[in-house]
Amino acid sequence: MESTRYQHLGAHVETQNGETGVRFSVWAPNATEVSVLCDLNSWMHGRHGLNPSDQGVWWGFVPGMKHGDAYKYAVRTRQGHLLQKSDPYAFATEIPPKTASVVYELSGHVWKDDEWLRQRACSNWYEKPVSVYEVHLGSWKRPTDGRQFFNYIELATMLVEYVKDLGYTHLELMPINEYPFDGSWGYQGTGYFAPTSRFGSPHDFMEFMDICHAAGIGVILDWVPAHFPTDGHSLGSFDGTSCYEHEDPKKGFHPDWGTLIFNYGRTEVCEFLLSSARFWMETFHIDGLRVDAVASMLYLDYSRKPGEWVPNIFGGRENLEAIDFLKEMNTLLHREFPGVLTIAEESTSWGGVSRPVYTGGLGFGMKWDMGWMNDTLRYMRHEPIHRKHHQNELSFRMVYAFTENFLLPLSHDEVVHGKCSLLSQMPGDHWQKFANLRLLYGYQYTQPGKKLLFMGGEIAQWLEWNHNTQLDWPLQHEPMHAGMTRLVRDLNHLYRDEPGLYQGDMSNDGFRWISCDDWQNSVYAYVRQGKQANDRVLVVINFTPIPRYNYRVGVPTPGYYIERMNTDSSLYGGSNIGNVGGVYSQSGACHGEGQFVSLTLPPLGMLILKPVSVNEAS
Repeated sequence: MESTRYQHLGAHVETQNGETGVRFSVWAPNATEVSVLCDLNSWMHGRHGLNPSDQGVWWGFVPGMKHGDAYKYAVRTRQGHLLQKSDPYAFATEIPPKTASVVYELSGHVWKDDEWLRQRACSNWYEKPVSVYEVHLGSWKRPTDGRQFFNYIELATMLVEYVKDLGYTHLELMPINEYPFDGSWGYQGTGYFAPTSRFGSPHDFMEFMDICHAAGIGVILDWVPAHFPTDGHSLGSFDGTSCYEHEDPKKGFHPDWGTLIFNYGRTEVCEFLLSSARFWMETFHIDGLRVDAVASMLYLDYSRKPGEWVPNIFGGRENLEAIDFLKEMNTLLHREFPGVLTIAEESTSWGGVSRPVYTGGLGFGMKWDMGWMNDTLRYMRHEPIHRKHHQNELSFRMVYAFTENFLLPLSHDEVVHGKCSLLSQMPGDHWQKFANLRLLYGYQYTQPGKKLLFMGGEIAQWLEWNHNTQLDWPLQHEPMHAGMTRLVRDLNHLYRDEPGLYQGDMSNDGFRWISCDDWQNSVYAYVRQGKQANDRVLVVINFTPIPRYNYRVGVPTPGYYIERMNTDSSLYGGSNIGNVGGVYSQSGACHGEGQFVSLTLPPLGMLILKPVSVNEAS
């Protein structure tokens, strides 16, 4: 399929017969008339009509139009109705709530990230540290000078410095393709080729990307090919018929979100979406796409009762056209842009989401582990005295942990719609809430899989996320909250420094239980292993507020075990119970090993210990 249609469709500044203007092309196969509305014609239809083609594309040239001019299409339906539609392939738009498209010339930016792109093409992210800071640009931080938002360049300058200091490897931007309603957070987009004008121009966003890459920060973009809003100026009933969506509402309308579903069985629709995916990589040097709501694309009966969905040609519930589209999308992106990440938000047990297309998989590079997120947060919400009855809620993950290439998300979805912030979800008194949250983050960073945390989690906000305001930044000056930020920073840097914590994220060679059955004490112990024998760390976690003294843990190698991390350190707001820097192993059978370490386990605390030889220790 054609994946560069954005180079031909839409509005493009050019010169014809010595006259400068704009060439327009728009797909409206069932229209009876299409014309351009703009200032030149006082927004009157018919004055700059377009010509039809056999392929359903209307085209024409409007002399005198230029970069920066606003426009729409006037589309007459077969019933004679006149619709005003934004350009599906527009590169820019008016600032919402205005809805016109804007002629935009994308050339002119001098990219400075050649070295970044060269290194990216050689990167094997499966064996590299990947820790992602998920951010909503409109509510991360807001100006105090009367403006509603910072622009892309201002955000990049502040955000990159902040994220780099915290040790993250990637930013994940909640959707920045143009969208009309702030409350959709960008997930109901209308501009599949246009960065939202809320934060500036496409060139401003190019500079944002350059600033990120210069600092060594990759950028993943949330992208939504699953559905689109019903706004009148958008894709729905574009020419009076169902061009982009299924005509049958049992296939074309999403009951959960009140949105329209793309018709993946139509070539022009798949080309539109493939072009969009390619566009963000090619035009803005995006480093990855996190594809939203993949489960809703895979199943024809998603959120539907019997009789409300249409089976596929084999009588099954699988959306065969959507599956083919996802495979083609992943094949295209990985072929054309080596080193980019494609990540699926997929919440079911569908097999092979992150397996290659040539083996029957969907071709994504990674998949969000929603099971880990749900099981872990459910366990953490239990009062510690009850956790002994739920030991398997954490240990169960290792049954499937390497069936996909997983990313462990603590995302925006977990801190909205009355769920409260992560800190507020933790049980216990004030001190225990912070200790539990530190423990949650420590557990995340030591489990196999890449990492993601939504903004605000690093400062331990009390209130759930509100897209209408900025994060609660004054909390940074309060000791317990500052301690949480310091913990997240230290976890990121330790994760990047210790190959044992990332090289085996996608392989069962990188993880081994030492003990997962001490349910009475709610203690877990496991080893994370890198490629080299000495790239090994021991993780011991106490999920109760009771310190454990002289707690024996079997270890695979003798030596001195340096305490590389203790989440109960006073640096993080803890009680400072630990092992005074480390312990020597002792001979004796324990947990199937020939030696053990006798540890002091801090309350609601995690220890990361690294073995070194006796000679190194001395």
